[in-house]
Amino acid sequence: MLFPPIDPNERFRGRRAAVRRRKRRQRAALIGALLAAVAVLGLGAQLVADGTEPASDQPDGAEGLTVSGSGPRPLPVEIRGVHVTMGLASLPGKLEEYVDLERDGLTAIELDVKDENGQIGFTASSLQLAQKVGATRDFYDPRAAAKLVHDRGLYLIGRIVTFEDPVLSHGRTDLAIRRSDGSVWEDSAGLGWTNPYDRRVWEYNVDIAIAAAKAGFDEIMFDYVRFPSDGDVDGAVYSSRPASMRKNDAAPAFVRYARNRLEPLGVRVSAAVFGLSAMRDMGIGQIPRRMAPHLDAVYAMTYPSLFGDGELGLADPGASPGATVARALRRFNRALQGRDALLLPWVQDFSFTTPYGVDEVRAQIYSARLAGAKGYLIWNASGVYTDGTLTPP
Repeated sequence: MLFPPIDPNERFRGRRAAVRRRKRRQRAALIGALLAAVAVLGLGAQLVADGTEPASDQPDGAEGLTVSGSGPRPLPVEIRGVHVTMGLASLPGKLEEYVDLERDGLTAIELDVKDENGQIGFTASSLQLAQKVGATRDFYDPRAAAKLVHDRGLYLIGRIVTFEDPVLSHGRTDLAIRRSDGSVWEDSAGLGWTNPYDRRVWEYNVDIAIAAAKAGFDEIMFDYVRFPSDGDVDGAVYSSRPASMRKNDAAPAFVRYARNRLEPLGVRVSAAVFGLSAMRDMGIGQIPRRMAPHLDAVYAMTYPSLFGDGELGLADPGASPGATVARALRRFNRALQGRDALLLPWVQDFSFTTPYGVDEVRAQIYSARLAGAKGYLIWNASGVYTDGTLTPP
């Protein structure tokens, strides 16, 4: 969903109303805390009098489990976030440095839960298959990371690279895309992929998402929810393919499955999609309009440098970052018309053929705002972000 442009006076009134609501909530919380304290004192006196202890309604082994409330954590007024790899999060004090960007306007952190290498950032007893194939790592403590982010009032998105998975595909070859000789199929980068048709692969990835949700992540973003786009794709062999399921059915079916399992935990579900996927069928099973009914948000990867010359009616999209994002989001807006999923772009903060600095990054952000997007996430694989791009509108 896209939102209409907001004029400055209305934005000011909205912020003022938000402050008033926050103060009312704080007063209500204080009153509630006082009443609760009185109730506890009364209960304590009763227990002392009769010598009994209150019975716990928490099941055995539930200590430390994050239980969802009445629904997902409130979204920021505008999502202004950055991508953080699990390797960076493993460095002492590094996640704190990203959280400190809140002073510059940051409202969200996207932290990798499972990356392009098939590695998972933390261990959990529920992830038995992941442990068996050697996918789990101790890059960070997910509960501690969630607490750190939430203590600063920030929103936490966990990214899970889904079907590209070198670890699971080689650790369990029966779950992999394979070649006709039975060997694991690999893309042009030499990376193995798991079979998007196989429900066991779906379960594996959603189990990881559930572990992150229970640790306190507010949103799970599934990336690489598609078939391979490069390498000898004609030589790929898919077993465990339901007779009634076509290539364009797999991604919508997966996100529907994920939504059904994650929704009871009070966590939002989103997906990252190619910037060109709203323009045409790319042959990778990624149709945003069909995926959107099962998602809370669609993150369009509208990196200008990834568009070819002449695409979107631009001679060189990489040299026209603002126009590229504006035209790409117009196509997504049309493709998602009538859908409730929020639309947000991934913003390019890296140089490719054209050097990118603050002006090029801001041009993309301004275009997203003019398109009415709910916010944006900034991507730089090395985690180095340009100063001055996270400021509020």
